[in-house]
Amino acid sequence: MDIRLGNGFDVHAFGPGTVVTLCGVEIPFEKGLSGHSDADVGMHAVTDAIYGALADGDIGQHFPPTDPQWKGAASDIFLRHAAARAAERGFRIANVDCTLICEQPKIGPHAPAMREALAEVLGIEPDRVSVKATTSEKLGFTGREEGIAALATAALIAP
Repeated sequence: MDIRLGNGFDVHAFGPGTVVTLCGVEIPFEKGLSGHSDADVGMHAVTDAIYGALADGDIGQHFPPTDPQWKGAASDIFLRHAAARAAERGFRIANVDCTLICEQPKIGPHAPAMREALAEVLGIEPDRVSVKATTSEKLGFTGREEGIAALATAALIAP
């Protein structure tokens, strides 16, 4: 059995807007997230975790931010691509774990919907997806509420 683990990390700054998209779920908020795509830090971190497990680069190599076709793109496009590359190589996604790091918005009430959204995109059961949150205790850019960070791990298995 071939077992692969990968991790991913992403950050996006707050900017103008009235909604943030996290792990595929739109959350009404007093700010948006700035980025070339929809700035979904959760999906970006999970995408990079899968690419990492495959030793297949990162999201920027597959979807360069210099390419205008990805401007404003929905991040599920990137995540579906990573999952498809895993499947093409004979791997199934055993589980993913994503931690969102922010003071606001509060993640807890939205975590079940985020798990469902990620599971749907990945083609796995929601009980194989973890979404949780932590604050940085008012320290650093997330503590100053300048943006959101995400850390993710993915486990891939091939027979």
